[in-house]
Amino acid sequence: MRNPTNTFFIFIALSLILGCKEESKNIQPKVPVSTILEMISPAGDASALPHLMSNKDVALLSWVEISNDTVATMQYSELIDGEWQEAQKIHSGTDWFVNWADYPMITENNGNLWSHVLKKSTEGTYSYDVKMNVKPRGAADWETDLDLHTDGTPTEHGFVSIVPYNSNFFVNWLDGRNTVENEAGERGAMTLRGGVVSTTGELLEEYELDSRTCDCCQTTATITDNGPVVIYRDRSEDEIRDISIVRQVKGEWTAPKVIHKDDWQIKGCPVNGPKVDALGNNLVVAWFTGASNKQKVQIAFSTDGGAEFSKPVSVAEGAIMGRVDVLWMDEDQAVVSWMEADAKTALFNAMIVNKNGTTSKKQLITEMADSRKSGFPQMEIVEETLYFAWTEQVGAVTQIRTSKMSVDGFSFN
Repeated sequence: MRNPTNTFFIFIALSLILGCKEESKNIQPKVPVSTILEMISPAGDASALPHLMSNKDVALLSWVEISNDTVATMQYSELIDGEWQEAQKIHSGTDWFVNWADYPMITENNGNLWSHVLKKSTEGTYSYDVKMNVKPRGAADWETDLDLHTDGTPTEHGFVSIVPYNSNFFVNWLDGRNTVENEAGERGAMTLRGGVVSTTGELLEEYELDSRTCDCCQTTATITDNGPVVIYRDRSEDEIRDISIVRQVKGEWTAPKVIHKDDWQIKGCPVNGPKVDALGNNLVVAWFTGASNKQKVQIAFSTDGGAEFSKPVSVAEGAIMGRVDVLWMDEDQAVVSWMEADAKTALFNAMIVNKNGTTSKKQLITEMADSRKSGFPQMEIVEETLYFAWTEQVGAVTQIRTSKMSVDGFSFN
């Protein structure tokens, strides 16, 4: 499914069932200048894998830069007065597992910083671990390469979600410890695990949340008034790969529950995870499905912390690539973003969806290469302004681009 470029540094293209053509093209964005404002990107040459986050009055952008085809460096920038500041280095390595769909992340909680990378554990193609980096408030330097999990198996660990949680962080990840082949030649399934991590990088609590999940779709997490919830692509014995939720209620985790029965039966992983956002006990979830050979993006709402969800609203159908994001604007409206194919290019679009099912017109954020190297575009909201980050490909070179627009910039029918 994935091919290494060399022993130490791997930049792989996961097999996307609904794939993208690896054609390079210098693409000029087609966006309304009056609506979308391009920003000065803090990322340098050969940059990719953006991740955006905001927490109260702090917003951060992280990414990875490649040098000499072997050295990966994770960097980040803070948003101050609506502009990205000078890049700051977190960590570098020559033995990272760098992947177009499983990107490193950064988050912040009360001045404490947390980030992660994936690091090879053996020379095996699919053996890598999640390594944490922490910078407690007031610390001068990052402490790097901290263990998140301690199973020690030479298997896959990744597709992390991380959110601030009380005075700590809640983190979850896909864990392949049960996929080690036994004496009978059998392998177990990918699992979903989660836990609470301190600001100094100590794993305080750990749980197995689901014993069988899709192997390589992104996970997503948020905190409701009841506690953490995790949304992810599940996997049944019959290869139904719909979106499920697990919730912590009164300190206990609920059993996995499908939020809507798309009944998407697919033998390979679509590499297309969901996104969630919370506002109190109001949840909004967006996801991609290819059920019944119809590619589409859907969005559903919950008013009880995820116990029940509304009937999904179909946001986009047709030549849809997915790669979604979603954010609350207020208690009634959310903004959802996604990618769709257009000839040999890809369109990064966004739309406002109301809980009653009404929508704004589709807003084009930018046009980009129809390529896995375009990765997963990011979206975040800070003080009535939406910020976007994506990977632009020009020839064989990639670079992070950023833009912004007012939440009032959407037009309605």
